[in-house]
Amino acid sequence: MLWHELTVHTTEEAQEMISNLLYEAGAGGVSIEESGTLSKIRDTRYGELYDEPLNDIPIGEAVIKGYYAETVSMDDVISEVAPRVEELREFGIDPGKALISWKTVDEDEWAHAWKAYFKPLRVSERLTIKPTWEEYTPAGPDEKIIEIDPGMAFGTGTHPTTALCLRALEKRISGGEEVIDVGTGSGILAVGAVLLGAKSVLALDLDPVAVESARENVVLNRLQASVTVKESDLLSLLGGEGAADTAAADMWPAARPGYTNAQETEAPADSGLGVTLPVKLIVANILAEILVLFTDDVFRALQPGGIYITSGIYKDKEGLVTQALEASGFEIMEITREEDWVAITAGKR
Repeated sequence: MLWHELTVHTTEEAQEMISNLLYEAGAGGVSIEESGTLSKIRDTRYGELYDEPLNDIPIGEAVIKGYYAETVSMDDVISEVAPRVEELREFGIDPGKALISWKTVDEDEWAHAWKAYFKPLRVSERLTIKPTWEEYTPAGPDEKIIEIDPGMAFGTGTHPTTALCLRALEKRISGGEEVIDVGTGSGILAVGAVLLGAKSVLALDLDPVAVESARENVVLNRLQASVTVKESDLLSLLGGEGAADTAAADMWPAARPGYTNAQETEAPADSGLGVTLPVKLIVANILAEILVLFTDDVFRALQPGGIYITSGIYKDKEGLVTQALEASGFEIMEITREEDWVAITAGKR
């Protein structure tokens, strides 16, 4: 089968937003290649092995490829994508050169060949991400394995933002917590949270393809009893104004505006959420521009003393997110960084 491969030369800062634009324009899959120049330091603190040659993409830049069915008009796709990429500048996101080109490729060139580059990766003291097709023996009883098959539509989970979130979860989960994963994608953070000791996780995503991918990966890790995946956002879950699913307000009456009855602050056990609101911990690996839109919702969904872990934050957006968190009543507890990306751990006062 033949596919059209659209290539965008851009920046690491804009890569996630442009990936979303390609999906919205009908891409059946997206690949991202970041800078691998000889001057770039590779993180080997957890024993990661890099057996592939470095590429010649300049530091700070990225190459994104979207794949479209042979029947799709690429002129129409480019007419839709190109102006939206340029519009990112208006939101303070630099897409760099934003050069766009396309060619026709055979399915085997992208649907399977990339698997040769996805190897087991130790991302923290206790967690290793392993593709389903690779053999791997844990180094010891404390090492937990996240089995992952990203499919055509999702990455491998080895991006710095994912690793930062998993390391933060490892620090904050002591056992028995109920967790919400907002924007779960392939479900890696939800699976990782349970392997680290969380009692249960509610994984949310607005993309039905992501929901299906997350459910498949939950099954791969045999965690169906501990992870519930739903097509929703946090506002809908809380039943707030403009929520897509107002029935959620009936699940948790305390979420309704003006509700003050302190005796009724938890969701019923049979609400189908898999967790009882408010929860102890929430994690979100989403673009900074999106994160700042729902910090108040996260605050409402957390118990007093609860923890909010967030990443997907490019280095120049760190101040934007910390200001939004503090404005919602959070206290910044820790900020960690890897390459050009940032993760923030905040606590509900």
